[in-house]
Amino acid sequence: MNVKKDFLCLSDWSREDLENIFAQAKELKTKQQAGQEHHLLAGKTLGMLFEKSSTRTRVSFEVGMYQLGGHALFLASTNTQMGRGEPIKDTARCMARYVDGVMIRTYSQDAVEEFAQFSDVPVINGLTDMFHPCQIMADLLTVIEHKGNYRDLVYCWIGDGNNMANSWINAASVLGFELHVATPAGYEPDAMVKERAAEAGANIVYTNDPVQAASGADVLNTDVWASMGQEAEQKEREKAFVGYQINMDMVTLANPDCVVMHCLPAHRDEEITDEVMESRHSVIYDQAENRLHVQKAIMATLMG
Repeated sequence: MNVKKDFLCLSDWSREDLENIFAQAKELKTKQQAGQEHHLLAGKTLGMLFEKSSTRTRVSFEVGMYQLGGHALFLASTNTQMGRGEPIKDTARCMARYVDGVMIRTYSQDAVEEFAQFSDVPVINGLTDMFHPCQIMADLLTVIEHKGNYRDLVYCWIGDGNNMANSWINAASVLGFELHVATPAGYEPDAMVKERAAEAGANIVYTNDPVQAASGADVLNTDVWASMGQEAEQKEREKAFVGYQINMDMVTLANPDCVVMHCLPAHRDEEITDEVMESRHSVIYDQAENRLHVQKAIMATLMG
């Protein structure tokens, strides 16, 4: 009997496991582009629980399940008993009797982990305030496509020490690449995530100087300065993040053939300029597309 496995945090997985997902994602992408059927999850259903709004997460998971021969069921938390206070463990146990896997996009990482604890079917973290592992997998698949592999590259994160920054730190810990993280003072990544990365011997430089972080980088990466749920802090954050914009001056500091990434949605001319997003360095829409392919590989790995 196969042991149930969840996709909640990149640090739960080994390098070999993640590389196998990349390999399958590339294979599935090739088949999809060639019009070849690949119904690895025929007759199976993914339950999708959304507490946070979404464009790319919902579309990519729903389309992905269809292309794998299965079915995706969208559930907004406001329309379920969880929205009325039903304990997570009760919802998890019942959902597992109906579906073959669950994807959750919500605020609390603890809630996702509790759901997985009581679920008999695999649970996928579609985003929490702490981590966004599916996005990082899509980002790294994009790097592999443009650079040939993810190794021997310098990655740079500029901006908020948010769920994306935390997830890049986890990825560097597992996969062993060099990572520079530049955030304003007071907006650093999660202390526990940094501590665990240090214990794992990760090659990560933390700084409050974005110029230092970007210098010589192969991959420049950013995200909005105020994430979902932080809208009230927008003006305050705009002041704190002066100098942390990825613009052409910042790109010039990086390697000449660097790629620029953003997980979207973007506030153009805030954390990243319109000019950079439309430049030859941008691989932003490849990232967005690769959410579809890498998540199909994750679902096939967990639910197949």
